[in-house]
Amino acid sequence: MSIITIVGAGMMGSAMSYPACDNGHQVRLVGTHLDEEIIDHVKDNGIHPKLQRKLPECIKPYHIAELEEALKGADLVIGGVSSFGVDWFAEKVLPLIPDTLPVLSVTKGLLDQPDGQLLTFPEAMRRKLGGSCSLSLNAIGGPCTSYELADRRHTSVVFCGDNPEILRKLKSMLETSYYHISLSTDVMGVECAVALKNAYALVVSLAVGLVEAQDGIGCTQAYNPQAALFGQSLREMKRIIKMAGAKEDNLVYGAGDLYVTIFGGRTRKLGTLLGRGLRFDCAMAELEGITLESVVITTRIARALRKRAQDRSISLSDFPLLMHIDDVINNNMPVAIPWKSIEFEDI
Repeated sequence: MSIITIVGAGMMGSAMSYPACDNGHQVRLVGTHLDEEIIDHVKDNGIHPKLQRKLPECIKPYHIAELEEALKGADLVIGGVSSFGVDWFAEKVLPLIPDTLPVLSVTKGLLDQPDGQLLTFPEAMRRKLGGSCSLSLNAIGGPCTSYELADRRHTSVVFCGDNPEILRKLKSMLETSYYHISLSTDVMGVECAVALKNAYALVVSLAVGLVEAQDGIGCTQAYNPQAALFGQSLREMKRIIKMAGAKEDNLVYGAGDLYVTIFGGRTRKLGTLLGRGLRFDCAMAELEGITLESVVITTRIARALRKRAQDRSISLSDFPLLMHIDDVINNNMPVAIPWKSIEFEDI
């Protein structure tokens, strides 16, 4: 039995307790400063208020003030924060972790650099810690919703990192009969693929809103336009993965993640509202102004593409959907899907 400390009591971080506990590990669930009410709820009755499920019996909940105690004797730290908590995690949590203790992050996202290069979150955290950092920083990619993981439905993910031996150890700790784990040392490829799905889930969801604008909210969904946008999204995602210098085969993780994301959640809701004809600022007002990872990643990738296009290493015409949704988000443009731009000849 090992001790696994999960920092971040959101839905995905908490859902990771299920395979961990099913493998006989002791799990310490530490809430961030934003998770105080969640931890209080778990301490009171064992039920996660957002997952709406009882967490496994092996869990011991901790408030953030108890972080150092929760890290004592741990064999693995799982980072359960969202992309908006990466800086906090790097500044407040990682300095407390000894170099011998591996870290596995559920966070998906990318940062763009001034020269148009893309940076994964593990690399960003490493740089924030300084050049002498020797922590093993690993990440999880692939299609996985917290609800279904908590319900122990078959789920296939990929663990990525620099050290194959550590990756195999992490797999042995967390793989179950329902939680299937592949391994990859192509961190950029995996992280790029699964981050891009948030941007393109917005694009595919536009088709839902466009049909509703024509036939009424709640009408039968039209799958042809969604499928067309899904296919073009994969084409563009593959080009971006290649641009990042990663293996194009990683597209499979992004494709699965895209499939999962377009079926529900706030990203689908935003895309649907935009497709119905709402401008971005009005759609965000209807969503009560929440900050979405899909909006952030779209902005970052579009900015990187424009920078790359300046030195002519890429052509923006190869990314019509990404550039269009960026215009919708950042220039408050109306939705007008560039259908002609996704036609091509291979003859």
